[in-house]
Amino acid sequence: MGSSGSVSWFVDIGLSDRPHVGGKGGSLGELQRAGIAVPPGFVVRTSAFESFLEALERDAPIRSRVESLDSDDLEAVTACSRDIRRRLEEAALPSSVADEISRAHAELAAQSVVPPVAVRSSATTEDASDASFAGLQDTYLWVRGCSDTLDKVRSCWASLYSVESISYRRRHGFPESAVAMAVVVQTMVDARTAGVMFTRSPTTGDRSVITIEGAWGLGSAVVGGEVTPDRWVIGKITGEISVRDISEKRIKHVPLAGGGVEAVAVEADLLRAPCMNDAELEALRVIARRVERHYGRPQDIEWAVDRHSGGILLLQSRPETVWSAKESAPVAQAAENPLNHVMSIFGGRR
Repeated sequence: MGSSGSVSWFVDIGLSDRPHVGGKGGSLGELQRAGIAVPPGFVVRTSAFESFLEALERDAPIRSRVESLDSDDLEAVTACSRDIRRRLEEAALPSSVADEISRAHAELAAQSVVPPVAVRSSATTEDASDASFAGLQDTYLWVRGCSDTLDKVRSCWASLYSVESISYRRRHGFPESAVAMAVVVQTMVDARTAGVMFTRSPTTGDRSVITIEGAWGLGSAVVGGEVTPDRWVIGKITGEISVRDISEKRIKHVPLAGGGVEAVAVEADLLRAPCMNDAELEALRVIARRVERHYGRPQDIEWAVDRHSGGILLLQSRPETVWSAKESAPVAQAAENPLNHVMSIFGGRR
């Protein structure tokens, strides 16, 4: 294992490597370093994306073309996105990059009980505490075989130029030179149950509780909003379960034989059955506290329970942004002279 030019294994990276492995990659490495179970995998570093883009830029500009766009001109953004994505999807990977990814894929497959992988975008601008950028790029589940994995890596790179991503960057004035894409490749979890948890209440901001949401099957159904998950609210210190909101979970996402995911009906006896027992909820509480303590701030966490081993694995942890942003919002200081207060807003107090 170890790092090469284009590939780094989770065990060798952490949050400090985010400029080279993106938010998701850095987080997964950090979790593994902290002794938290994550599905094994590696990251295709931003250097691979840079060399791929560099070769394309020799033919026609990409970054300068994006920077010249007006975020309000949807027609121009859409045309630019379509053209750049087509170019990236059709271009060949640099041979050295393709070789490194292929070797790492073979190594990962050799140590995996479940050979299919998840191929997940890990942009350098996502998961920053000041920019809720996550979710604008692509993720591919149950990708089978090395050739398909290489194609999906390229598709992740291309998703950096989706209409939504381009518009977001133009609105926020991100320089294109600072935007790059790493790609996470990790073993799929054949999940019995999966979901998300928040180490502070997403509705009230209460930091004394952990909110856990989950449903049957893969977590994509929960994250995508296709199923109303079960929800529990648990005392962070006490472990007391104060809310048990068990929903009717009509569908679940399961792996397709040829790759990818499909939605199927949940078995009748599981429709209104809780997807987690109290012992599993307690295990999640313990993990959530460890993760929050490690990062030193509230976290949004994706988790899954392995269908075969019953083990809990974390798929992602990122800083909670909504309540943190509210707390850090500047509050104008009261001033004895109301005019001073007005002047401080419009011109800065001298």
